[in-house]
Amino acid sequence: MSITTTDISWGIGGKMIVNGVSLAVAPGKTLGLIGPNGSGKSSLLKLICGLRQVAGGIVTLGEIDLRQMPRPLIARRIAFVEQQVNTEAAVTVEDVVRLGRTPHRGALAAWNARDDAAVEGALRQVGLAAKRHQSWHTLSGGEKQRAQIARALAQTPSELLLDEPTNHLDVQHQLEILHLVAHLPVTSIVALHDLNLAAMYCDEIAVLQAGRVVAAGLPSHVLTRNLIRDVFGVEAVIGSSPFHNRPHVYFAPARAATPQALELAS
Repeated sequence: MSITTTDISWGIGGKMIVNGVSLAVAPGKTLGLIGPNGSGKSSLLKLICGLRQVAGGIVTLGEIDLRQMPRPLIARRIAFVEQQVNTEAAVTVEDVVRLGRTPHRGALAAWNARDDAAVEGALRQVGLAAKRHQSWHTLSGGEKQRAQIARALAQTPSELLLDEPTNHLDVQHQLEILHLVAHLPVTSIVALHDLNLAAMYCDEIAVLQAGRVVAAGLPSHVLTRNLIRDVFGVEAVIGSSPFHNRPHVYFAPARAATPQALELAS
């Protein structure tokens, strides 16, 4: 496996935020993390990339315990895209993407052809090569998110972690971002709120509730009416999308969530 967590836990102030989570992601696959607010998705991502230390359990990259890896090696291998990044600095798109080369360069190292190639490739992958000299502050929300993904790709990682990459984006940009992530030649773990986007773009999904994994596997196996009711507190009917044949969740409005209405919809 590319990324494995074995019974990992972490808490703060006497409260367990991540509680005994075990997951495994195969190389080149995309795992979606879904769950209600406060279920531990963001904290789990930070534990996997080493930004927080596990209180118990083990995170492994390949066969190596994360705690045995030097921080620079982790930074070269894992790229992390946070929910939202802002800066007051007057930077261009290319300036942002060049930051991704930091883990590969010593304090006094000169910029070289390999760095240029990594930045150029990342800009082209996200479709921002033509805007490399444009000010960061003039970009749309979707373009800023693509620039952050380009910065991560410039690290040339083998693992990519993304925390709510579609947050605050319109539908078009949500689809574009996740299509990009799903087709990258890396192992990805992406935290999402939208169950239908997770079903559409993720090879497998894991459902978190109160810091624990309550279900994991193929979207078609995990997304059931009972699970959605138990974890998210809403009624739904699960169908199949005519566009991609993956599960599609049809949520019932509160006033329509009666047994009779659900029976008619199923």
